[in-house]
Amino acid sequence: MEMVPATVAKEVTQELQVPTIGIGAGPNCSGQVLVLQDILGIYPGRAPKFAKNFMNGASSIQEAVANYVKEVKSKAFPTMSNSF
Repeated sequence: MEMVPATVAKEVTQELQVPTIGIGAGPNCSGQVLVLQDILGIYPGRAPKFAKNFMNGASSIQEAVANYVKEVKSKAFPTMSNSF
């Protein structure tokens, strides 16, 4: 679910018997997806609301991606500020 309000995404996830994947749809989806450019902070103009630059503080692309995976698994990302 892309850019679906977090409250709606939560309800849909609770009702379905299949996993849901969110991008900007809040922390209550079964999983999250973020394209590599958004993980690395590579976007023209301003960052999309659902993105987070995981290159900040990372010494390599591999570390940035690992930080993304770690934050998704620990439910530290996305926050409501990355959601609609």
